[in-house]
Formats: sequence, structure tokens, C-alpha cells
Amino acid sequence: MKLYNYFRSSASFRVRIALALKGLAYEYVPVHLAKGEHKRPAFGDIAVEGLVPVLELDDGTRLSQSMAIIEYLDEVHPVPALVPADPIARARVRALAQVIACEIHPVNNLRVLKYLSHELKVDEQAKNTWYRHWVRTGLEAFERQLALGPTSTFCFGDTPTLADCCLVPQIFNARRFDTPLDGLPRTMAAFDACMALPAFQQAQPSACPDNEA
Repeated sequence: MKLYNYFRSSASFRVRIALALKGLAYEYVPVHLAKGEHKRPAFGDIAVEGLVPVLELDDGTRLSQSMAIIEYLDEVHPVPALVPADPIARARVRALAQVIACEIHPVNNLRVLKYLSHELKVDEQAKNTWYRHWVRTGLEAFERQLALGPTSTFCFGDTPTLADCCLVPQIFNARRFDTPLDGLPRTMAAFDACMALPAFQQAQPSACPDNEA
């Protein structure tokens, strides 16, 4: 398999975590978003949306959208499971994941931040205030969702799930923008539990071959 991705992309990071948790080998293909490589015609032939990640399977089939990719991997390689079998538990994990993937991430991804700066002429301080506001608001909602369930090591239960695959990249990005993370005890406990595992360490941006940090 090939994974077209960018080391700092939250969506790419999610998929790298899932691949690492399942022990699946893949070819890392960097697409540098900050340099606009996703807008070049060659990548447009690979990803019609012009977005990362894209997972190319051995037969040439290409899958887009991180959540769809992770669920595909979970169906084809069901151990370890990232989505519970029980319908209520499965809905809960998906809801947690979607707080991040559907509520926080869309208003704070790179193209939105660039539009704020380049088209709307929002200055750097205001842009970062925008980012921190929506991340903090979303993480507070995430914390409230966690509080509805029983105490657990990870976001849901004692093994990582789709929710953890989404949470960890969001916390990495929150820290990059100096977002306050105090008062989120269960959220940060789940993050710390994840980062104690080799799979999450292997998938983090600093471990990527295109990392510029």
C-alpha cells in the first residue's frame, strides 16, 4: 500500500496511527501541503479532491477521507478493532471521533487558516485566536462526552479506538498553537495513555521522513 500524506496533517496522522496499530506496512509518499504540492496536476490525478490522505491499495484502488480509510482498514484487518462490535459502543466511539473530525478540524485546517490570512486579511494574532477558540470549544465538548461514559484508559475502553486516532493529532495541533489544555482531565489522560504506546509514537510528525521540525 501507499499512503499519500503530509507529516503535519491531522487527517494523515489519524491514518498513520491506524496503520501502526494494525501493524500494516505501507510506502510513505509525502505531499507537502505548505508548498502547495497538493494543488499540482500530478497529485490531482491521484486525489480528485486535492486533499490528503489518500491510501492506494496494492491493486491500485485509491481511497480518500481519513475516517473512511480507517473504517476500511478496520473492516479488512479487524484485529485490533478500532470500532466496537456493540452498536451502542460503536455509535459512542464514532460520536467522539466526529466531535474532532467534523466539529473541530474543518474550521481549523490549513486551507481555512490560509483563507483567513490571504483572502480576508486576518492578521496572525486574530487567526490564532480563531484557531484556539474553536479547538478549545470542541475539546470542552469532547471532555463532556467522555464524562458521560465510564472511566477508561483510552477514550472508550482499555484499548485505542477510532476516537483516539482522532484525538491525538488534534492535541498535537492544539499545542502547536498554544491552545489551553487545562481542565480537560479525561481528554488529556487518554492522550497520555495513547502516547505511551509505540504505534502512536511511530506515527507522530517528528517520526515522519518529511518532517521539517
